[in-house]
Amino acid sequence: MSRTSVLLPVALLLSSFAVAKDKSKAALPAYVLNAQTVLVVINPEAGEPLTDPTANRGAREDVERALMKWGRFRLVMESQAADLVLAVRRGTGAAVTPTISGGPLDDRPVIFQPNPGDIRIGGQQGRPPDLTQPGMGPQSTGPRLGTEVGPSVDTLELYRGGVEYPLDSPPVWRYMAKDGLRPPQVPAVDQLRKAIDETEKTAAQKQGRKKP
Repeated sequence: MSRTSVLLPVALLLSSFAVAKDKSKAALPAYVLNAQTVLVVINPEAGEPLTDPTANRGAREDVERALMKWGRFRLVMESQAADLVLAVRRGTGAAVTPTISGGPLDDRPVIFQPNPGDIRIGGQQGRPPDLTQPGMGPQSTGPRLGTEVGPSVDTLELYRGGVEYPLDSPPVWRYMAKDGLRPPQVPAVDQLRKAIDETEKTAAQKQGRKKP
């Protein structure tokens, strides 16, 4: 094999990484800055590792606690009331993982969660039904065994709310990192806060330059 044929895939990989890195720093759209409500859901494609069958439900709750601590958005339980939708997916630490999906694993129990300045009460069975178009995502409601081939690290994705089937569109922002959803820091939420802060700062600077 020639040196050129070896270097070409490496160059393409580095180029793709650079594009992805630049995209993560792109300014967020105005509807994110103006949003007031957010719904946190489990990615419909995520299965629960057999070794930790409540991993994604725990990640969802950790993200919700971090958002309440931040205080910028008000959590809602229905997608129709959400300006934004955040989808969580706990990394398994491996590229291929035996999983279980469906059934009561991802049901949201009745919640009474007091926090400074915030009390959240609610309940939900499974994921909201209108996040993906019928026939596009997993349809079975019963528990099922499978093998997940996906990211081995934690993922937090941001989607626009107030639209039909929000998770069928590409995410407007994504953060992927090892332990990115782990408490108490929940780095993914912190990175979202920084992205919003940077976008607002850039917008303010542009507005200032336009003034005579």
